Amino acid sequence: MASTLAVFFLLFIPFAAVESQKIPSHSISLGSSLSPSIPPSSWCSPSLHFAFGFYSERNGFAVGIWLVGKPNDTVVWTANRDHPLVSSNSTLEFTPDGRLILHTDQGIEQSIADTNGELAVSAAMLDSGNFVLYDNSSSSIWESFSFPTDTILRGQTLASDSLVSSVSSSDHSSGHFLIYMRRNGKLVAYPSATSNVLTLVNGSHLAENNTIIYRATLDDDGIFRLYSHSFEGNRSPRALKKWSLLQDHCQVHGFCGFNSYCSRNGTEADCYCYPGFVFVDNSNKFLGCYRNFREDPCRSENGWVMSYNMTTLENVIWGDYSYFVASMEKEDCRKSCAQDCNCAAALFLNGICRKHKLPLRYGTRNLSKLNTAFVKIGIQDHILNSPLGPSVVTDNKRGLISILALSLGSIACFCFVIAISSFFIYKRRVHRYKKLSDNAKLVRTEEFTLRSFSYDELEKATEGFKEELGKGSYGTVYRGTLSGVNKVDAVKRLENVLEEGEREFQCEVTAIGRTHHRNLVRLLVFCVEGSRKLLVYEYMSNGSLADLLFKAESHPSWRERVRIALDIARGILYLHEECEACIVHCDIKPQNILMDDSWTGKISDFGFAKLLPPNHIRSITGAGGTGSYLAPEWQKHALMSVKADNYSFGVVLLEVICCRRNIVVNVSNADEIILSSWVYNCLDAGELYKLVGDENVDSRTLQRMVKVGLWCIQDDPALRPSMKKVILMLEGTVDIPVPPNPSPFLLHS
Repeated sequence: MASTLAVFFLLFIPFAAVESQKIPSHSISLGSSLSPSIPPSSWCSPSLHFAFGFYSERNGFAVGIWLVGKPNDTVVWTANRDHPLVSSNSTLEFTPDGRLILHTDQGIEQSIADTNGELAVSAAMLDSGNFVLYDNSSSSIWESFSFPTDTILRGQTLASDSLVSSVSSSDHSSGHFLIYMRRNGKLVAYPSATSNVLTLVNGSHLAENNTIIYRATLDDDGIFRLYSHSFEGNRSPRALKKWSLLQDHCQVHGFCGFNSYCSRNGTEADCYCYPGFVFVDNSNKFLGCYRNFREDPCRSENGWVMSYNMTTLENVIWGDYSYFVASMEKEDCRKSCAQDCNCAAALFLNGICRKHKLPLRYGTRNLSKLNTAFVKIGIQDHILNSPLGPSVVTDNKRGLISILALSLGSIACFCFVIAISSFFIYKRRVHRYKKLSDNAKLVRTEEFTLRSFSYDELEKATEGFKEELGKGSYGTVYRGTLSGVNKVDAVKRLENVLEEGEREFQCEVTAIGRTHHRNLVRLLVFCVEGSRKLLVYEYMSNGSLADLLFKAESHPSWRERVRIALDIARGILYLHEECEACIVHCDIKPQNILMDDSWTGKISDFGFAKLLPPNHIRSITGAGGTGSYLAPEWQKHALMSVKADNYSFGVVLLEVICCRRNIVVNVSNADEIILSSWVYNCLDAGELYKLVGDENVDSRTLQRMVKVGLWCIQDDPALRPSMKKVILMLEGTVDIPVPPNPSPFLLHS
């Protein structure tokens, strides 16, 4: 949104509450508790308009604050919103030592309010909708107003915090949209940096008639709205929408996913894939679209090879920065994109051609936009259904019959090759399984033994899968102790694996079990009984790299981070080049780097991508947190290679250097939101010291690691160094040229 919109919530002034510094008379005393199934299940404010406690959601309960209403309450705040829901057997206790603790039926304790070691002596649910903990001097030491989720209430100030939408009205975990307040007073919508200014004015007087309550909420559709709730006598409160930041869903950047665009159909907005693309998941269009053809090599021995058609779209525009801008004629713009390997689409307007790479973001169809868009598609593809009607045109139709004949011949040849290959692969796997069966339950290698246990044995070892250690990419991990082995192991119960039967699964697991490297988490035991498949790994006592970098109170030292980076690189090199068969991990990220007793970094969850159905692999591109580690090839639906892991390693390496996530919203400067962009700018300006603050680091090592990380995240896989070269560069054995700008994910303003 180009214009600046100043919105003053004057409605907040006459009804803003003044919160007393004295402990209210209706305070909650130490030792009080709540239960979802046994009254009381909540603590109410004096007016009974707000309540704090357990509320029902989907198939469980969450702890939060809601505006009381009939027939439905309105949730305004949720504690630990992204934690799993709890059962009716859970309890919430304001403990005698002044802590607010949630006890789950699994014996796990979760802190609801972090007071930084200060002890509370009482608590209160105020009429403003604020839940407050007080110390013995009647001062507030924690309040829910300081940690907003998707809503702000009267008297609540959104300073440096952010609002994150809920998934839906029935799921209050973190959704897809976010806005936050910059230090300069600008309210910024994310993922697009707009220039809307929101000023929350706090009044100082309590109105005589306190029957109208206002709330401003970032709704699950990405639009920020102001609501009023009117309480009149014993009647149910009436909720009215008073104001909306946007009127059109297509104005919400991110309403449609990557490689799709938003178009209005009457009063409703819907998402559509560009020609040559299909939805990752038709039931969840927010995940966006991917190319329905594989990319052919752009370069041959004789020079450039043009193997694409161009589709023309009118009145469609997207919000990314272009990597190429030049004045030219419309036809020249089309040809320029068709002959450019990096170009996925181009926009032409008023004699200016702008070329873009994938993914295409924030696309909209607007009849007032007189631009022409050119989208590259495969020569074998048909134009998909689109609401643009006759404005969609396919060029380069000459030689269509020849191309079809050549394609059919190639397909026939390809099928013949597959049939022959399948026959030999089948014979080879039968032979492998026969060897496995001959050894009964024991598969021996020169270095270690991989054993097979029954499901009942592993269920007993985990005490009925009692203690959950965490969730991995392919299933849930539990703590277990195998009989006869006096040590703890990690038992992973796999989910979403292909139903290929016991023989195929055993062969694949056996092949992975033969891998052995100090920087890989060791597989010890497996179990397969029909659809029940489990794996037992060595237990990694020091958690994940993500915990060390993003959650720990103190980060690893510079020397330790350099060593961990080399640990990861050596583990990937082994998977790519040194084990029996090349393994592409497909999901390198800090959560999958685990630390052993000696703080050695080890890669987990390797080798099982092939056991997942293709649509499950593809859906990773839409997953929050993981998507930023995936190479551009995922969006382009191109053939995966080891270079996809190299890209992920580059993102992780930059995170290791800076001890922060790739995308961080609460930063002092908008240029720092995207880590790779900030790192490149610091390198270009000779200001790498900004990345590590006051930490004492070796400047030459820092520069080497930054350059390696930026080379690894280049869009073109051919530009990314091999893992062997990565290790040589990190060790300082070879010189590293200055990398080009990797064209990372950019914000649009």
